[in-house]
Amino acid sequence: MASNEDAPVGAANGNSNAAQPALNVLAQYVKDLSFESPGAPNSLRGRDKAPGIAINVNVNANPLSDKQFDVNLTLNAKASFDQEVLFNVELVYGGVFAISGFPQEHMLPILFIECPRLLFPFARQIIAEATRNGGFPPLMLDPIDFAQMFQQKLAEDQAASKVKVS
Repeated sequence: MASNEDAPVGAANGNSNAAQPALNVLAQYVKDLSFESPGAPNSLRGRDKAPGIAINVNVNANPLSDKQFDVNLTLNAKASFDQEVLFNVELVYGGVFAISGFPQEHMLPILFIECPRLLFPFARQIIAEATRNGGFPPLMLDPIDFAQMFQQKLAEDQAASKVKVS
């Protein structure tokens, strides 16, 4: 029995010219980082209960060429205790991705689910270090379900388009 282990990828099914899907990270960068602690040093004192923390997440994607895309993950975290803002951190973390060989209908999920999923661990670390360097315990963001975010955005866009048509 012949083995195809040494055959080029795609040759096993007789289709050696088929482009294999590829998603490559070409670059990652901090586009914007802001940390504010308007009440420091008072905001650094110990408290008997944890502050409220509001977190907002957004993803944007822009084409740079036919196969290269700039994806930005925006994270905002604001900690407050009563009416006092303890800290506000904002990060726009970007990545340049080369994407090829995928069907067109898969492009939006790749750009808005897979790309931010690859960026998130690095952005999470930057947020944790910024809050720690600001004198607070490191803010360790929980994992984000980008697939659920994407589905919610699609549903909102469909609902908005129905309202405009009516």
